[in-house]
Amino acid sequence: MRRPILTLLALGCFLSACAKQTAPKWPESAQKWFDRASYAYAHGDLEDASHSADQALVALPAESQVRLLGARIALAELNFDRALQLTEGIETAEAAGIRGRAHWYLGQVDQAAEQLEAAIADPDTKDPWAEQVAELARQGRGRRPFEVSGAMLAATEMPRVGTTAMVVPIELNGEPTLALIATDMAEAVIDTRKDGATGAWVSVRFGGRFEVSDIPAIGRDLSGLSRQVGAPVKMLIGVNLLRQLRATIDFSGSQFVVRAFEPPPPPEGTTVAPIFYRGGAMVLPGHLGADQEAPHTSLLVNTSMTFPVALDEDGWKKAGQNPAEFAAVPGQADLRHGLLPMLRIGAFEIPNVPGVLGPKVNELEKALSVDLDGFAGSGLFATFRLTFADRGRTLYIEDLPAEVVEARMRTADALRRAAAERKSMPDMRLEQPELLGGEGGGATPPPAADASTAPPAPAAPAGKPGAPLPPPPKSGAPSGKKP
Repeated sequence: MRRPILTLLALGCFLSACAKQTAPKWPESAQKWFDRASYAYAHGDLEDASHSADQALVALPAESQVRLLGARIALAELNFDRALQLTEGIETAEAAGIRGRAHWYLGQVDQAAEQLEAAIADPDTKDPWAEQVAELARQGRGRRPFEVSGAMLAATEMPRVGTTAMVVPIELNGEPTLALIATDMAEAVIDTRKDGATGAWVSVRFGGRFEVSDIPAIGRDLSGLSRQVGAPVKMLIGVNLLRQLRATIDFSGSQFVVRAFEPPPPPEGTTVAPIFYRGGAMVLPGHLGADQEAPHTSLLVNTSMTFPVALDEDGWKKAGQNPAEFAAVPGQADLRHGLLPMLRIGAFEIPNVPGVLGPKVNELEKALSVDLDGFAGSGLFATFRLTFADRGRTLYIEDLPAEVVEARMRTADALRRAAAERKSMPDMRLEQPELLGGEGGGATPPPAADASTAPPAPAAPAGKPGAPLPPPPKSGAPSGKKP
């Protein structure tokens, strides 16, 4: 019996070798362009990723792998029509998931429901965001999301709650309450601990005169977050809603502005093109130094986190720091604090940024298939005025007043002295991001932080409001300038 078995094994090896010889190979240049596009996409260089993917598509226009990579890049650029075009005719769960996201963010609810249901029907697909949004889409068939009525613009005063948590007064379905700006969430979230609902379509009014109806919102129990913030939060304003609102967040000026028109570029500031991995994970590219050759960094914007930055070990080492020398954060044994010498975002150079080592980034990187250095929290952005334009494709960042710079430098000096003397720093609380609407799980929120334990964020002194924004410009004139 040995000879027939050996003969069969030899025949199998021969057929396998023939298959390898006859399998078509990609042209060498196409493979290089594809690999370059994949690397650039994963490391936050979308401009190079898009260019390289286009070159690979020229050589292999029908290759599904190349088209899917191009579609993922288009989704991250919020180029939804391009994502739909590139996935047309590809009948896989991944392609259906990309189409579902593109339709969803285009406001095409019925098509989104169909494609997301096709994606999650695959037993190998694990995508909690798609499951939640598919249910919302089924509930919302025929709706037109984010319909605006009332005033063209509304400005709302943001109350201070003792930390850099970005709290906004709203009317939710006619009831006055509070919302939290939470860019770690792709979608809006409403508190449903009483009725146990999984989500709903809601109406929100800002400033008593600017109303947005048919907002899709995922349901969550927000009681733990309310305790942590120290305020009764009933809604989270996620990335998708912020983009639709063309919002301006001015924490140091205690102002949140929403618009029904495109905001003009500010007279002073810098323009950044955020990356939205999978259409919802908002990542800012930057550099860890002032030189042009400084290491590139990609930071997930997570305003639910009050630390200015939270980097993983590789991120701190990339910045030239040794995490082994960092002191522990009191009350949080798994966190250690350090100081980022320089962070450059757009044209802004931000020196001496306090931050922590500790949050696990790898689960989020795995869910998004990208390489991140960590998170940028509200403690960093509380010192700037942020404006979303072009449906989120553009972020205007305006510099902070001189007195805020001085306050930040005093904080940085105090941190340097504490680190040199091996002293502990004030207690700070960190809420791990829930991977953008459940795209990979989340951490249990920590205990509620006392209002007196605000992080050493470069924020404006309390009670120092910025200049109010003017009404809509009539001739494209720039908006009000910060004092």
